[in-house]
Amino acid sequence: MPHRLARALEAQRDELMTCVHCGFCLPACPTYRRLGDEADSPRGRLYLMRGVVEERLEPSAEAFRVHIDRCLGCRACEPVCPSGVRYGTLLELAREVSARHHRPPLLARALLVVFGSSRLAGLFFAVGRMIRGLGVAALLSRALPGRGLLGSARLGLGMLASSVAWSGLRHVPAGEKAASGQGAPDATTGKRQRVGILRGCVQEGLYGRVNQATRRVLDANGLEVVEVAGQGCCGALHAHGGALGRARRLARANITRFEAADVDLVVVNAAGCSAAMKEYGHLLADDPTFADRARRLSRRTRDLMELLAELGPRPGGAVPCSVAFDHPCHLLHAQGIEQAPLTVLSAVQALDVRVVADASECCGGAGIYGMTHPDLGGRIGGDKVAAVRAAAADVVTTPNPGCMMQIGAGLLLSGAGEHVVHPVELLDESYRRAGYYT
Repeated sequence: MPHRLARALEAQRDELMTCVHCGFCLPACPTYRRLGDEADSPRGRLYLMRGVVEERLEPSAEAFRVHIDRCLGCRACEPVCPSGVRYGTLLELAREVSARHHRPPLLARALLVVFGSSRLAGLFFAVGRMIRGLGVAALLSRALPGRGLLGSARLGLGMLASSVAWSGLRHVPAGEKAASGQGAPDATTGKRQRVGILRGCVQEGLYGRVNQATRRVLDANGLEVVEVAGQGCCGALHAHGGALGRARRLARANITRFEAADVDLVVVNAAGCSAAMKEYGHLLADDPTFADRARRLSRRTRDLMELLAELGPRPGGAVPCSVAFDHPCHLLHAQGIEQAPLTVLSAVQALDVRVVADASECCGGAGIYGMTHPDLGGRIGGDKVAAVRAAAADVVTTPNPGCMMQIGAGLLLSGAGEHVVHPVELLDESYRRAGYYT
């Protein structure tokens, strides 16, 4: 096989050939629903991949690039597929070869370079926080036009501006923890489980308060939080963008760091990142040094919502407000976790939770998709904002920073006043009101 994609997909041939073209994925696909083009459906894209594998289509073909690139990667097709095709894995392989024949947009390349370096990411987000704090991001996001390159800048600035904390939640000092300082020990070992939190890049850079709330909430629920030094980006954005080599390097680094910390569980409060780390075993399956280590770490990875629901979150105090809840794609579709965030929110007394209409559909953010595809991403995002606003809630909540920023920017740019928060922020506030922190 002369084509690199064909070689890369050879190990996945059974997965690729499993698609029976039944069409169950069509109504679940956001791009097909908007465009009505078979090539912009999951089965259409799988057909294009087969064409390359069977050497009926050149991987450099423009049609291959356009339709593979246009996919959100939301993976809404996977739960409805009767054949169990792992579409997300195949998409990443297809994007890897597409990127070798067609240079991705400059914005995409630049962001992947930044997120792949802890030093560059730190500088990038420090500048972002300064622009956000001065009010420049909000001002420019309203002033710039909504089309072309400036339209992408407008959305990016809107995302930055929308990441500010909601005034309805009181800031809790970072050093505070559960009043008991302990919590219930593990029923089998008699010891508190040691957990390490993935700080993340966007989460730590713009939502440091979410990481702080995560530490306090886990402590209040009986877990020992261990600092994991030297960790970095999980590699999710790189994998989704076809930069699988970089994604593997980042995965190896994180595996090494979390192993050194000797934690029982890896806890991730960003749905896209928890999905990526749970798939480290597959990402590094051909690496003789890291394959087994990656599988072990994947088995020990838990999304924060998943873990808290498993524990049965400690009930908190009253936070009397209404919230519109939206499902992140990589929690609902990629991980199959639906009820856990609602279970977490049920621990907050006096909270009126309203699941938005079509909450299972992508918000249009999809990593950096909203900025690299402002027209189509904007249409999908506009529908999500309309559904969120129809819930008529005081605040919006979703457990993924990319979704928080995409929905938040849409609300901001439409003139709406709702803020977007992470569910753990609401639980953290309820614990503060219940007097759990010293």
